[in-house]
Amino acid sequence: MADNSFDVIVVGSGPGGYVTAIRAGQLGLKTAIVERDKLGGICLNWGCIPTKALLRSAEIYRNTQHGKDFGINAGSLTFDLKQIVKRSRGIADDHSKGVAYLMKKNKVQVIEGSAKLAGSGKISVEKDGKKSDYTAKHIILATGARARSLPGLEADGKLVWTYREAMVPETFPKSLLVIGSGAIGIEFASFYRTLGAEVTVVEVLPRILAVEDEEISKFAHKQFEKQGMKIMTGAAVKSLKKGDNSVTVTIEAGGKTSEITVERVISAVGIVGNVENLGLEGTKVKVDRTHVVIDEWCRTGEPGVYAIGDLAGPPWLAHKASHEGVMCVEKIAGLHPHPLDTTRIPGCTYCHPQIASVGLTEAAAKEKGYQVKVGRFPFVGNGKASAIGERDGMAKVVFDAKTGELLGAHLIGAEVTELIQGYVIGKTLETTEAELMDTIFPHPTVSEVMHEAVLDAYGRVMHV
Repeated sequence: MADNSFDVIVVGSGPGGYVTAIRAGQLGLKTAIVERDKLGGICLNWGCIPTKALLRSAEIYRNTQHGKDFGINAGSLTFDLKQIVKRSRGIADDHSKGVAYLMKKNKVQVIEGSAKLAGSGKISVEKDGKKSDYTAKHIILATGARARSLPGLEADGKLVWTYREAMVPETFPKSLLVIGSGAIGIEFASFYRTLGAEVTVVEVLPRILAVEDEEISKFAHKQFEKQGMKIMTGAAVKSLKKGDNSVTVTIEAGGKTSEITVERVISAVGIVGNVENLGLEGTKVKVDRTHVVIDEWCRTGEPGVYAIGDLAGPPWLAHKASHEGVMCVEKIAGLHPHPLDTTRIPGCTYCHPQIASVGLTEAAAKEKGYQVKVGRFPFVGNGKASAIGERDGMAKVVFDAKTGELLGAHLIGAEVTELIQGYVIGKTLETTEAELMDTIFPHPTVSEVMHEAVLDAYGRVMHV
């Protein structure tokens, strides 16, 4: 096979693309990956990883503020914004280098530049004005997505930020307004509020974190307000008037208009797929609302062309992209993977308190016609949560009343983004309430709330 000819070419090196390339290499397929910027994509360089580094700094700051509750006197407390950002960027850079090592280890050729389809089984890659052509039996598009921009509310990088500018502020804003209350908006709201900014969140829908179970959403709303956040739901930002170092925001809610002036605005109103300049014109690849249409094996309408991850639509999660990529390339290699079951994809929001969920909400389960049994357990009834000073939280589970199938699990509280995997494994193994109730949970751990919630659904709860 010629140097420019491959079994698989992956376009984009985010968590979907680079994991796909690794698996292809493991399967003995001659593989290349094309990246126009840094290996690791948005998630590793400007999303998942560096934002968690920022949030960890905020968490340490918050915990130190409450040191006296634990008998620790830290004295006068300040933070170094430049060091917080420097640490975050350093972690992202280290992991990007780690991806380069993984490509080399798995014999994946890295091609730098911007790729586009150039005919059946062909791509053209441009870098610094020069073009190179490559061929592949299978081309997997993993170009991800970018922040959505609303007319009149466009980011300018100075006063109105997207996630990129919000991650590397040169100075700390005393006040800011976040447009949108999804995971990205809430995480930044949590970070800046914890470090002392006056934060307002504006959400056009009736409640924040609308994809979460309604009880979890309401619980989070109360916790955020307790922390000093101002939250406006059923509200729309109508205009932004920029000053020298401030923005006056016009907000419409309940038929009334109000104004608020803040130093910065963060726009977090969703994402759009990166479908432009991929050479999709003249192919059988279909695009629906900026996302490439695929079948259960990630195949597009064009033979030999596939799409995975954010490019292929929701849920817009890194782990979904990675799983799709592995499934896609295993199917290409002649293995027999299972199609993706979206009810087994966990979602996590790394605010304080953390939020995590998998499967159906109570409302969605009822809408699908299930008769349900619902269990709940508060963190206040858990000894470990009290010991670590994290008593604000709850676990909620939803079961099929007829079969005992775990339909959904919803958590809010300390480290629930780690705990949720227990329920995810349970769903993958098609666990019923009987196995979960018979499972021994270690004591004392916060994970016991998961057990107690299941017990509560069947009238056997112990500690409330």
